[in-house]
Amino acid sequence: MKNQEEILSKLNIDALNPMQEEALTVISSTANTILLSPTGTGKTLAFLLPILEVLDHDNPEVQVLILVPSRELAIQIEQVIRNMGSGFKVNAIYGGRPMSKDKIELKHTPAILVGTPGRILDHFMADRFTKEHITHLVLDEFDKSLEVGFEEEMTEILAELPNLKKRILTSATEGVKIPKFVGMENPRRINFLKKETPSQLTISTVLSEDKDKLKTLVQLLKFIGEQPGIIFCNFKDSIESVSSYLSQQHILHECFSGGMEQKDRERALIKFRNGSSRILLATDLAARGIDIPELKFIIHYELPHRVEEFTHRNGRTARVNEAGTAYVLKWDKESLPEFISKSKGINISKSNRLGDPFWETLFISGGRKDKISKGDIAGLFFKQGGLNPNQLGDIELKQDCAFVAVPKNNSKELVNNLNNSRLKKKKVRITVL
Repeated sequence: MKNQEEILSKLNIDALNPMQEEALTVISSTANTILLSPTGTGKTLAFLLPILEVLDHDNPEVQVLILVPSRELAIQIEQVIRNMGSGFKVNAIYGGRPMSKDKIELKHTPAILVGTPGRILDHFMADRFTKEHITHLVLDEFDKSLEVGFEEEMTEILAELPNLKKRILTSATEGVKIPKFVGMENPRRINFLKKETPSQLTISTVLSEDKDKLKTLVQLLKFIGEQPGIIFCNFKDSIESVSSYLSQQHILHECFSGGMEQKDRERALIKFRNGSSRILLATDLAARGIDIPELKFIIHYELPHRVEEFTHRNGRTARVNEAGTAYVLKWDKESLPEFISKSKGINISKSNRLGDPFWETLFISGGRKDKISKGDIAGLFFKQGGLNPNQLGDIELKQDCAFVAVPKNNSKELVNNLNNSRLKKKKVRITVL
């Protein structure tokens, strides 16, 4: 495996933070570890580094199993491992994508397998690979993956792992009970939840005269101006009605909920990450476990039912010493839950400009399996597209496709000039997403 300095260099990280330093030491020397740290502090790297140090390159079987509660988190961890350039094969498997795709990838057994409990159990029961060599188990966001709905699947999975040497549980939530079947005897706890610097989060209440709060939401967005943020709803039906209203008001946004197809969820996050969309309208699925940039605000359009949901939503802003605001949008006859402090509503009558984002996303019909690299894509847009480096935004490279952020003003001309170009040996379609 590459040494730690090489991995950090590939990830553009200068040094490990104190939590990651402690995790590296503890996980390396302990059988069972519980790692508690706020969202966005780098827990994935914290548990991967000590695991990668002890994996066997000559072992052709699965050695590490990482269980996660959501598809997005599985994809995100897979990408982090690929970006580390460790030399170990990794695959993410999860519900919502064809089983045939899993079968093809698992024919070449990965050293590290990441997945959601239901899909992992499906492959366990079908005996698609041996479980005898799995020595490391990670339950990422374990407070979610050990909830009642997952308990039966998790019990069956754990029963299939006879040779575990290390169990690592991570979470951004404290005080979660760990069931006996997990086998966490005498765990070492790394707790950075109380060691974080004082939060720069501001919680502001916004009062709405109307019960549906839609007009007030639009006024609030105009008050905030051109900043990236998430509007949280409790239900996918609410997302549909709010989305319809925002579209009528010509406010660009993306939607993200469990009711959407996996492909559409991934593309919504890509556009939100690269700045093609500043607003993400989401359920609590977006409150944690997904890779999105620092946000200036979040809005509780519908009030959360539990303090954990409130905390995780708020955790999407004011991260890593940055300031941010959580707006509580409240109908004036609505009662606030006890965990939300009552305060006088702020004045949002002042309006800012709310124009379209600078960036637009282009889709490219070729990816890693076609031996295409980010450098190949950048070269195409510089040489044939005539862009300069400042005009090329984020490039996200997938197995069979890629996504590129370009200035909206240039997007149609770029599609006309570059569609049906060759990247490596593949003729690719390039379209506006």
